[in-house]
Amino acid sequence: MEVLSERKKRILHAVVASHIKTADPVGSRTVARTYRMGLSSATIRNEMADLEEMGYLEQPHTSAGRIPSQKGYRYYVDHLMTSSKLSDEEELSISRSLSSEKMREIEQIIANAVKVLSAVTRQTSLIMGPQFQKSTFQQMRILPLDERRGLVVLITDSGFIKNKVIELNQSLSPPELQQVVSYLNHKLFGLSIDQVTTSLINELKRDLFRRLEILEQAFILLEESLREEQQARVYLGGTTNILSQPEFKSVDKIHRMLSLFEQESLLFEILEKGLSEEGIVVKIGTENEYEDIHECSLITATYKIKQRVLGTIGVLGPTRMDYRWIIAVLRCLVDQLNRTLS
Repeated sequence: MEVLSERKKRILHAVVASHIKTADPVGSRTVARTYRMGLSSATIRNEMADLEEMGYLEQPHTSAGRIPSQKGYRYYVDHLMTSSKLSDEEELSISRSLSSEKMREIEQIIANAVKVLSAVTRQTSLIMGPQFQKSTFQQMRILPLDERRGLVVLITDSGFIKNKVIELNQSLSPPELQQVVSYLNHKLFGLSIDQVTTSLINELKRDLFRRLEILEQAFILLEESLREEQQARVYLGGTTNILSQPEFKSVDKIHRMLSLFEQESLLFEILEKGLSEEGIVVKIGTENEYEDIHECSLITATYKIKQRVLGTIGVLGPTRMDYRWIIAVLRCLVDQLNRTLS
């Protein structure tokens, strides 16, 4: 990428800032009048022509002003954009919305977070829920229901709870149940679900051979959990926000976006790409792998429990989105979400 002069940088910054605000092509007189650079309109017009030739600006119509190209937005995000910080009131509002005493289940917290993000950014937001297979085994409990039935409960650190009612061929006293459960919890604690392999289950069965008949149903629950290919749910918020943008007024574009929002597996794939990426990631236009969002920008970040990545949060909007503001909101929300979940 070419090295731009300071004057070209200032003019490119002005064009991007103005276009983000108005969605209209930006002319040299607008730049001269609004940003007071001490330059004539003719000088600014010549610099804008150079920036267009270099690929940073585009001219949608011959008589119109310029708009940023994908390359121009990329340069703006990487080199010209200053960081933005939310006010104390805005941060407090996000914090309160995620730490409500009414929300105890992780699904409630995630569903609420996506609503908050879309409402504050006024864009479409999407969050990949935690993946069951990557959750860490926390504990198993076997609770007697009566003399011949028990309830097996499998609990993970990310809030997943699986349970199964088992039929007992012989009565099992609470102390015997506790002895078995303590053994299982000792052996399995800290393992992710996909680390609880068939060979490990067989090893546990051998160790507990004397109680194998009684515990067979409990092991079935573990084996079912191992076999399940549970794709994490994708939570969407503000799906109509992107459709209200000027860039998405045509029937064809509206249809394509609505079709995208119905494809949860594709949305999952898009968010899954961000699981291995650190910090805030901005992908503009065709930098996105999927053709359906080539006219959009996607800003993502991961959220965690105790430094272990659980899922990805994203904001999807036109390439004309307010990157500074959205990155600030996303950073604040992720920090608060990590604290709430942990």
